[in-house]
Amino acid sequence: MKLLVPITVFALLTTSRLPVFLPVASQKAPVASEPVAAPRKLVWSDEFTTDGVPDPAKWGYDVGGNGWGNKELQYYTKDRKENARVENGHLIIEAHKEAFQGRDYTSARLLTKNTATWMYGRFEIKAKLPSGVGTWPAIWMLGKNIATAGWPLSGEIDIMEHVGFDQGVVHGTIHSEAYNHVRKTEKGKHTSVPTASTEFHVYSIDWTAEQIDFAVDGQVYNSVTKAALGKTEAQWPFDQPFYLIMNIAVGGGWGGQKGVDETIWPRRMEVDYVRIYQ
Repeated sequence: MKLLVPITVFALLTTSRLPVFLPVASQKAPVASEPVAAPRKLVWSDEFTTDGVPDPAKWGYDVGGNGWGNKELQYYTKDRKENARVENGHLIIEAHKEAFQGRDYTSARLLTKNTATWMYGRFEIKAKLPSGVGTWPAIWMLGKNIATAGWPLSGEIDIMEHVGFDQGVVHGTIHSEAYNHVRKTEKGKHTSVPTASTEFHVYSIDWTAEQIDFAVDGQVYNSVTKAALGKTEAQWPFDQPFYLIMNIAVGGGWGGQKGVDETIWPRRMEVDYVRIYQ
């Protein structure tokens, strides 16, 4: 017959002359810690603290009224405070109904094409959007190589688009040679933002070599990945520098699908800040 004794004290009867063995504390092998990503740093921003025209060291303009490939109705102006100005800590991009250079509307399209470009990072823009049928505000990016590659091979990242006939809905989309709205293969999704035109919200993308996430107020609603789309330049042109654009279009192939309400103008997009982290 075997005598079973607890493992915490291994000993025989007190009359035994054998030594007493006490338990040895167990030793765990060290666990490798998970790698911690280095915190991103703010590399570029505009807080819009100085009234007047937008900072020319940061912003340039697209100018003209050629329809911009979308049958848009506005003429984009330059250095015209009626269409683009900083006041009370906000950038104002404002579209007006007025005869100008052969068009019936004016607006502004600001961009960083000649001042700053970036490859990868987190891009945050806090903005309040216009409302009204016929408005088409956008916060978006184009590949720096567009002059040589052309669109859509250059790539396009639409951080935020909104059309006034679908109030309270914002869209985040990518376009490439393989995936674009002309072919009806663009990769986009939308989300509900009921207060888009009455409150400020943060529209953002988190862009890496493998993935682009689209979010509103930190909530991701669309993700596109290189693994799913493909690695060729036609499929994934997002491994190169891009520049930022902000504008309000009037009418156009999408914004004007339900017509243009001629009684609502002027209409504005207000931007509280632009912040870019890498």
